[in-house]
This record gives sequence, structure tokens and C-alpha cells, in this order.
Amino acid sequence: MTRLPAGRVGSLGLLGVGVLSASTSGPITAGVAVGALAAAFWRNAFAAAVLIPASLAGRRRSAERRVAAPGERRAVLAAGLLLAAHFATWMTSARLTSVATATALTALQPVWALLLVRREGTVLRRSLVMGVVLAVAGALLLTGLDVGGSGRALAGDGLALAGGAFAAAYFHAGARARASLSTTDYTAACYGLCAVTLLPVCLLAGQSLAGYSARDWLLLAALTVGPQLLGHSLFNHVVPALGTVVVGVALLLEIPGAALMALATLGQHPSWLAVPALALVVAGLAVVLRSGELGADDIAVPLAE
Repeated sequence: MTRLPAGRVGSLGLLGVGVLSASTSGPITAGVAVGALAAAFWRNAFAAAVLIPASLAGRRRSAERRVAAPGERRAVLAAGLLLAAHFATWMTSARLTSVATATALTALQPVWALLLVRREGTVLRRSLVMGVVLAVAGALLLTGLDVGGSGRALAGDGLALAGGAFAAAYFHAGARARASLSTTDYTAACYGLCAVTLLPVCLLAGQSLAGYSARDWLLLAALTVGPQLLGHSLFNHVVPALGTVVVGVALLLEIPGAALMALATLGQHPSWLAVPALALVVAGLAVVLRSGELGADDIAVPLAE
């Protein structure tokens, strides 16, 4: 059995907080009367408005005025664009196909993460691959994969698959940038880039960015504080220590977490498959953690200057 260093145990605790925070995204989104793309824009814009001043203040206090290397800037730019692509494809897919199917297909993110790691030459242990397979099987069982047959539904299915791939690539690019940038600096730049990218997308899609009720603004603020600042930001913080594959598998726990949140806040009862599905996800995550392939070993590639 692989013994986890104390630093990684702490990172796992932060990852758990991030998963719980991200689990509130579904119930909050279901209750806000705002277009999906507009909600994605505002959660990133609000988060950037909080983090950019904090990043600038931190740089002013720092004795070292380090200039980001070209490779870092490219990684941050790629991460911001990939995050925008993830939100645009995933949130649109849920409007074209069933939410269950969209969730299940997007939950294939750990598979994409494995492919990215393998593409860069990392030799993967069989136990790591088996852990991912178990966790993804649990996610598919919980969401009830039901690929649609209509052209509209198939388009949604394709967008959901793309959404999972973009999410995996986003964390992969972020792991490179986070190797030398603070979480505050990285997330401030990434969320700002994502918001700037989503703004014209919202305008082209005809989604209103203003005129909301006070309740909807409060829900957008909650979406920013929970899933964005505590969820995504903590995921980005622990990626360098745990690796993209571990974070991708742990994100599958967001599905049963969201189901429990929906039960508590919306009265939506989860499927009877929730318990065995959750057991599979947890078992898969445990196998991944015990495989010994964590952190930088998952990436095994230096920044390209």
C-alpha cells in the first residue's frame, strides 16, 4: 500500500472541500433564471473581480518582481480559453440532450486526462487505469447514460463529450502554469480570460447579461463564492500536488454530491442506484490514490519555453 505524504493528505482535504463546494453548482444553477452562458460569464467575471485586486496587492507586497516566462503565459492563456470552451459546450449540451446524459458524458473527463498524460510519454500503471475505469463506471451508473437518438440530442451528446475533454485539458494546462505561479495569480488571470472570452459568446447567443431580479443576482453571487472561488480555485491549487488524473477522478464525486444537495434544497430524490454508484466512484478513487502515481509524476513534462 502506498503511504501518502502529509502534504498530499492536506491536499486531499482541500480537494474534498472543493468537491463539496462544486456540488452546489447544479442546485444553484437550477434555481437561477439566467441563461447558462450568461451564468458562466458572471461567475467568472465576479471571481476575477475579487481575485485580480488580490493578485496585484500580493505582487506589490512581494520583494521579488518576477516576470512570467513565455511558457507560463501560454499555459495561462490556454487554460483560460479551455475553461471558456468547457463552460460553453457543457452548459449548452444540457439544453440539447438530457441532463443525465450530458452529465455522464462530461464525467468521462478522467479518461481524457489519462489520454493526455499517456500522450506525453508517461507509462501508466494498470492499477491507475483500473481505478479510473471503476470511478467512471460508477458515474455512468449514477447518471443513467442514455445517448439520445435525435439530431438535437446527438449534438448535445457531442458537446458534452467535448466539455469533458476541454475540462481535462484545462486542468492539464493549469498544472503546468501552477508549477510556478501562485493560485491567486493563476486563477485571477484564468477567470478573467474566461470571462472576456465568454462575453462575445453570450452576445452572439442573444443571452441577456442584465435586468435580473435581486434573487437571481444573489444566486449568481452564491455560484461565484461556492463552485467558482472554493470549487475551481481549490482544484487548481491541489493539481500540482495530486495530478490531473486524481483531481479528475475526485470530480466524479460531485455527481452524488450534487444529488444530495438537490435532495436537501430542491426535494429531488436521487436514483436507487446512487449508493452502489457512489461506492464504485469511491473505490475507483481509492485505487487511483493507492497506485502511487500522484502529483508531478502524472504530468512528467517541463514547461516549454
